[in-house]
Amino acid sequence: MKRWISFLLAFSFLCLAGCGAPTVGDVGTSGQIFAMDTVMNLTLFGERAESALESARTEITRLEQLLSRTREESQISMLNAHAGDGVEISVESDLAGLLAFAKSVHQALPGCFDITIAPVMDAWGFTKDAYRVPGEEELAELLELVNSEDLLVDEQASTARLARSGMELDLGALAKGFAAGRVQAAIQAEGITCAMLDLGGNITALGSKEDGSPWRVAVKNPQDTGTYVGVLSLTDATASTSGGYERYFEEDGVRYHHIIDPKTGAPAQSGLLSVSVISPDPLLADALSTALFVAGEEEALDYWRQSEDFELVLCTQDNRVVVTQGLEESFRFDGEELGYTYEIARR
Repeated sequence: MKRWISFLLAFSFLCLAGCGAPTVGDVGTSGQIFAMDTVMNLTLFGERAESALESARTEITRLEQLLSRTREESQISMLNAHAGDGVEISVESDLAGLLAFAKSVHQALPGCFDITIAPVMDAWGFTKDAYRVPGEEELAELLELVNSEDLLVDEQASTARLARSGMELDLGALAKGFAAGRVQAAIQAEGITCAMLDLGGNITALGSKEDGSPWRVAVKNPQDTGTYVGVLSLTDATASTSGGYERYFEEDGVRYHHIIDPKTGAPAQSGLLSVSVISPDPLLADALSTALFVAGEEEALDYWRQSEDFELVLCTQDNRVVVTQGLEESFRFDGEELGYTYEIARR
């Protein structure tokens, strides 16, 4: 029985992050931090870049302390600890808004997105790196605890509670997008108008490059992450990618990835290898990349056709790269030699 996870690259970044000091030069002021269980790389341009970088670090640290369910003192941990006892937990207004947003995505894409999935994630071992395949009866019992309708949020009063004992929240599907938006606001307050924020694969391009050209972001080949299927040109937008290759383990020759389908309690089998969502809103991009991976190609494109605030790059199991029409001029396809075909989805 083989159990493993591929974190060597992330570990190498973590080692570098320990140096702490930013580097200044023609490539801007850059720094690295390990937070929210991922490596974050920030590159800023401007006279106040060093000061803005420290503001960004401070904000990321604050958010991790607020959102992490592995920190006993966090407000998420307090919510989880009081599940089912009827106690209204006072939370910061930012967190109340985030929880309300998560519920709205759950309601817009029923069965595809649910931040009360934590008990199921724990059963698979993804939250503690103790991997196992839970039985059907165990999953059925845990799925009874998964329902965001039982997360009660009062944004006006900044309170929240979980209605049933045993419920727990996990904000992993949107924490990095939330952080990207807050970091962007923090560095803009310092006068920064040009930056690249890589928060564990959630790439936010602030403004354009110093020469006026757009930022270029590669979309990884989900079957071989050392290669890429294409390149996006981004200005004032976030590209957030979710894929089964990001975190997984193998047991008895079967690969199990970390993106859990709230309907089944098992890793999503939607016919997609990865989903990249491109949007001016980092939080929306992060949440939808997970939700639409679970939803699958048809539902993802149907949802896109009803919306005007995001675009998609879908990599499918049958080796197609499907790009929505809003990216037609800003995506360069490079996947032909890798065995992919290319399609434009239109409204």
